[in-house]
Formats: sequence, C-alpha cells, structure tokens
Amino acid sequence: MKIVFHEKYYNSEYAGDPAAAPGRLDGIMEIISGNRERYEVIRPEPALEEDILRAHTGSHVQRIQGNRLLYEMSLLAAGGAILAAERAYGGNPSFAVIRPPGHHASADSCWGFCFFNNISVSLLRLWAEGKIKSAFVLDFDLHTGDGNINILLNRRDGFKVSILNPMSHDRGDYLREVREYMDDLKNIDIFVASAGFDQGIDDWGNLLYPEDYTELGRLMGEYSEKLCGGRRYALLEGGYNHDILGINVDAFCKGFA
Repeated sequence: MKIVFHEKYYNSEYAGDPAAAPGRLDGIMEIISGNRERYEVIRPEPALEEDILRAHTGSHVQRIQGNRLLYEMSLLAAGGAILAAERAYGGNPSFAVIRPPGHHASADSCWGFCFFNNISVSLLRLWAEGKIKSAFVLDFDLHTGDGNINILLNRRDGFKVSILNPMSHDRGDYLREVREYMDDLKNIDIFVASAGFDQGIDDWGNLLYPEDYTELGRLMGEYSEKLCGGRRYALLEGGYNHDILGINVDAFCKGFA
C-alpha cells in the first residue's frame, strides 16, 4: 500500500492549533516505517496554484498566501492529496499522511485548522484530466466536513459527488450506516475517505475501536472493487490523541489495503 508523506509535514510552526501540534505524526510514521512489507512511502511535490483554483477563489488563495509558511505547507498537503489520488486511479490504494488537513475549507473561507480542501483539490484534478466523472467521499471525522459538502455537492459542471458523514452514536449502527449507504451507490469512478480519527476510543468522540477502523477500510475496499475497479485513497484529517492515532491509522490501512 502506498503511503504519501513528506518530512516537511512534521513542521508545526505554520499554525498554533492542535492539528499542527508537534509529535502528531510521529506515531503514525513510526508504525509505517517499521512495516516496510506492507507500506511503501512515496514523496509528493507541492500542488500548483491552478490545482488550488479549481476548488477555491482567487481571493481565498491570496489570503493564505499572506502567511508564506502556511501557504507552502498547504500547497504541499494538497500535492500529497493529488499524488494519492493519481496513484489510486492507477490501481494502487493510497493513504496520505498530510498536514494541514482540509475538509473544513470551503471555496472562499476556512476554519477548523483547514486552509485548502485537499479532497476537492485532488478529485477536481482527476476530473479536469478527464479521468473521472463521479466520486464517493466517506468523511468519518467526528466533525462534518462542511468544506467538502460546499465545494463538491450540487456542482453545475457535471461532476457528480456523493458524500457520507456518518451520524450514528452506536458503533454497530455506525458501521451499518456506512454499509447501507454504500449498498445504494451506483456509477462511482473513485472512492476517497476524509480520514479523521477523532471518533476513536480515547479521542474526542470516544466511539470507534481500532477494529472498527479496520472495518471501515475493508468496506471501502470491498465496494470500490465492486464499483470502480478498486480505485480508492484516503487523506488524513482529524485525530488528536497522539498515543492512539498511529494505532487507528494502521488499523484502517489494514482493512483498506
């Protein structure tokens, strides 16, 4: 399985929020680096401004450019998302361990530690290249990805996107909700997860166990194989307990690969 990562993602100086906290990615990459039979780490390049402008307004880009380091980091995160999407389209399931996250970034605004919408930038790159006409987004972060919804739903350019933000408060019901939604999907060209792990036991949501994340990954694998030749990728969003974040990411990837 491909893991998209750049050592610059360790940089915690671009923002003073929990999503940028020092040590956040260490546990994830320690597990990944220790399992080279399962994971192959690949290094991204920054996104181009034209990639960002498919999802965001010029005025929004200019605001982010006002902080040089933040802009550099946000371009690199979006570039990681694009690389994961391209590899997934080529038949390689991919997980991007990127910072900053993106699912709260809308076309002309952002909040929640997000700046550019990595999901939208990566999907719109594939769409602009003529590779996809539709996508399914599973956003299992504790907090609904309003940016994903605002940019990707109800588009006028013919790009069709389905988005699920599971709302169930029981872990069994949560997984059932995901499966039942996927049962109804049709005509999907690629699957992508806004992979936030703050629903985890001992994180903010205190709901999902590692085996539940494995099942979410397995469901994405099963249904992407059924509907679009297995094309699937995931981008890291939330998750704030550093002691368990790596365990939960690894658990998801076990099912997802």
